[in-house]
Amino acid sequence: MTEIKLHNTMTRRKEVFTPLDADNVRLYLCGPTVYDRAHLGNARPVIVFDVLTRLLRHVYGENSVTYVRNFTDVDDNINARAAKTGRSIREITDETIGWYLDDMAALGTPEPDHMPRATEYIPQMVNMIEGLIAGGHAYAAEGHVLFSVGSYEAYGKLSGRSVDDMIAGARVEIAPYKRNPMDFVLWKPSDADTPGWPSPWGRGRPGWHIECSAMSKALLGESFDIHGGGNDLMFPHHENEIAQSCCADPGAGFASVWLHNEMLQVEGKKMSKSLGNFFTVRDLLDQGVPGEVIRFVFLSTHYRKPMDWTADKARDGISALREWAQVISLDQIGVVDPAIVDAIADDMNTSLAMSKLGDLFKKRDFATLAASAQFLGFDLLALKESEWTQPFEKRELVEMLDYQPTVGVVGWGKFPDEVVSKVLKFVRLWLTLRWEKNWDAADNLKSRAASAGIELQSHRSENNVNGGTAVLGSDFDPAKLEGLK
Repeated sequence: MTEIKLHNTMTRRKEVFTPLDADNVRLYLCGPTVYDRAHLGNARPVIVFDVLTRLLRHVYGENSVTYVRNFTDVDDNINARAAKTGRSIREITDETIGWYLDDMAALGTPEPDHMPRATEYIPQMVNMIEGLIAGGHAYAAEGHVLFSVGSYEAYGKLSGRSVDDMIAGARVEIAPYKRNPMDFVLWKPSDADTPGWPSPWGRGRPGWHIECSAMSKALLGESFDIHGGGNDLMFPHHENEIAQSCCADPGAGFASVWLHNEMLQVEGKKMSKSLGNFFTVRDLLDQGVPGEVIRFVFLSTHYRKPMDWTADKARDGISALREWAQVISLDQIGVVDPAIVDAIADDMNTSLAMSKLGDLFKKRDFATLAASAQFLGFDLLALKESEWTQPFEKRELVEMLDYQPTVGVVGWGKFPDEVVSKVLKFVRLWLTLRWEKNWDAADNLKSRAASAGIELQSHRSENNVNGGTAVLGSDFDPAKLEGLK
């Protein structure tokens, strides 16, 4: 059996993974708070855990893995969105969940086995809170219930912080009902305009952290194998989950392995609305970036390294996937390359696995390429039929003396024919200059095209003459075409 090694945040080292029950490997991923579109960074842990689940099912069996990812559908941000828009909370959360599932499906990530909503597990949360109070780990005060951080000696182990350091450096809510500044809310009161449920402490709603502890316990048990999310959740969310779960069930171990992915950057900078580089998964999809390309870029960087989304990486993904898809046929589905399985088994080294896919293409081992790509979430046979992977979209044969290049445009879908026609003219002119060996003029035209967001590519066409393709990037500006004479 393949040996799997994972970097456990709790121990800060890579360890051999041994499931609690090889017939039911269990993992939990913290999901989104559903009040708006998922931004690009939200997709990274989803893709990471999709690859992890594929590996576990490959090793232990398709029916031997239980994967849970929750929806937080009770939250002050949701309440604020409802108050601002006049829409009901349920309408907002239902719509946002639908958006999220559509966007994640576009990235090649199937739905988990369970997708619990927090509002469906309020009784389990209340029951857990009652147990924490009875065990001396929580206390009620002014309609609130708070977890007593001082009651759990191992608090801070996951994030590697001492309680004193956290108090000194954290922005914590200073409230008169708190015994300790680090104590966190398990339950809080609701007014008439806020969602609420009956409880021993009055009508109210749960705090953020208790929901994941209650849902994971209900669906995976008191102890399970893997818990994870972005490293921004390590503290306080995951730290608090551990404290309340381990105190609620002191004989259990909660999660055996903790996985955290690094954050996302855009063109070398932190994604931020203030920098104008903040965008959602849907923004990219609507701009014509295929979901498979987003997945390609994500998997090209190891999950524990910061990932930099760039237009160049997206273009590389388009080029590679187009090439791979076009060489696959129905009778070319082999078995997964063991070297790729080993790469993923070694702390999910997706960057190495992706490079090995490229090696299989170069070796023309297309049967293994197809199976290995499928293992990583790329259905090359399906991609073969996609419009954007066709060798020459809007193909036209141009008669230029004895030179007849086949030309095309990738990413033209949302642009009118007159724009596409102009782009095709530039491809033809560029290829003609190359055919005439007028290299300086050809390079100059290619550089000017790039300034308009057009990448010019040459290749051997199906007619065995030099063809060319214009790839329209996310920064393509049709207004700049007039300057490209």
